[in-house]
Amino acid sequence: MQLQGIELRYVLTMYLSQNGPATIVELIDALDRYGFCVRGRPSKAVSDALRWEIGRHRVRRLGRGMYAPAYIPHATEYRIINRVRT
Repeated sequence: MQLQGIELRYVLTMYLSQNGPATIVELIDALDRYGFCVRGRPSKAVSDALRWEIGRHRVRRLGRGMYAPAYIPHATEYRIINRVRT
């Protein structure tokens, strides 16, 4: 299944929330392992999606290519979980 936009952002945010810090390569591998793909260059798509989430303070950047979960309000977490499950 191809992910883009909000679905990609939510899947990545949920993955980081459940598994802790990860590199771009680890996130791409996880997407592949769960049967997801992204359009275009995967590293760019993932970093662009995470940049949006950093702007919303749900993900933080630890260094070059390394990201970690940040605080996610309960209502937002609930919405993310429900969106990812469907």
